[in-house]
Amino acid sequence: MPACELRPEDKKKFISDVGQRLVEEHGRKKYYKPGEIRKAATDRGYQPDIVCWAMCMFSSPDDFTAIHEAAGEACDYEEMKAEVLRDLAGGDSFLGIDIGLSWLEWPDIDLSEIFDWFDFS
Repeated sequence: MPACELRPEDKKKFISDVGQRLVEEHGRKKYYKPGEIRKAATDRGYQPDIVCWAMCMFSSPDDFTAIHEAAGEACDYEEMKAEVLRDLAGGDSFLGIDIGLSWLEWPDIDLSEIFDWFDFS
């Protein structure tokens, strides 16, 4: 398994852990800065090589693209976010949903099981 790959169940825990830390540190925000996301991941004990999965969930599309372009990487924000969402939802498809929306704006997606520490109301 390549360094940045995670099994779906590991990805689910990782995204939940990083999201919880971000909210604890910075409050409820549509998007977090890349440095905030990196710090949240390392604070929770995760290796830097998997932070890209949290970047696609919690950073803006522009920040995600800028980070990967600066690193000379060709990662697709929408593709990665769609993969994370499929993993979080147990393989369900999210056709017709604007993947570019913030994690707080997704309509009709119940992520309360993953973010059980967060009040979406």
